[in-house]
Amino acid sequence: MAALYGTYKLMNSRTYQVFGTLIARVDTDEKLIALTFDDAPTVYTDEVLDVLKQRQIPATFYVIGQQIEKYPDTAKRIITNGNEIGNHSYSHQRMIFKSQSFIDTEIQKTNDLIREAGYEGDITFRPPNCKKLFGLPWYLSKHNIKTITVDVEPDTYGASADFFVDNTIKYTKPGSIILLHPFCETCGEQRKALPLIIDALKQKGYTFVTVSELLQKGGVQ
Repeated sequence: MAALYGTYKLMNSRTYQVFGTLIARVDTDEKLIALTFDDAPTVYTDEVLDVLKQRQIPATFYVIGQQIEKYPDTAKRIITNGNEIGNHSYSHQRMIFKSQSFIDTEIQKTNDLIREAGYEGDITFRPPNCKKLFGLPWYLSKHNIKTITVDVEPDTYGASADFFVDNTIKYTKPGSIILLHPFCETCGEQRKALPLIIDALKQKGYTFVTVSELLQKGGVQ
C-alpha cells in the first residue's frame, strides 16, 4: 500500500520528478509571471488571442499535435502574435506506463508540427494532466527537454468567472506559472475571466512574460 501511495504521489507531483528538470515556478524578486494555456488550438483560441493582443501581453500555449493538424492557421497565428509554443503531446493521452517508442512518437511528431507552423524557439514540454512517472521524465532528460508544470491553477469544473479571477490573484506571486484551460466548449467562464485576471494582475504591478523569458530571470523552483 505504501508503494502504491508513493507511486500515486510521484505521478501527480507538480514539483518533483525522478529524472531531468521540472519547473513549477521561478525564484525571482521581480514581479514577472508566465500565463500558460493547455490544449490549443481549438475554435476558441482566436478569442483568447484577441484578448492577449488587445492587452499587449504574451502567453505560452501548450499545444496538442492532433489539434495543430485540425487548426494549422490558428497555430500559426499563436506564433505570429508573439506567443511561445510548448509541446503537450500529440494525442493528449496520460503518458504513464507507456513505451519509450510511444513517448518518442508523441513528442517528436508534435515538435515537428510546431516547427512546421513556424515556431523557432526552444520547445518545453508539459505532460497531459501533468502526470508522469519514470519513462517520460527519463526520455525528456535524455533529450534535454524541460518539464513545465504550474504553481497557480484555479481549475475547478463548473466554477464561475469570479472564482477563477479571485483564486488566480490570491495565489499568484513573483515567478508564478499560471495555467488556464479556456479552449473547450464548456470553458466559457475561464474565457470570461481571462481579461479580468490580466487587468487585475497588471494593476498589482505584474508583468507578463513567456515561460522561456521567465526561466532566464531566476532559479527554478
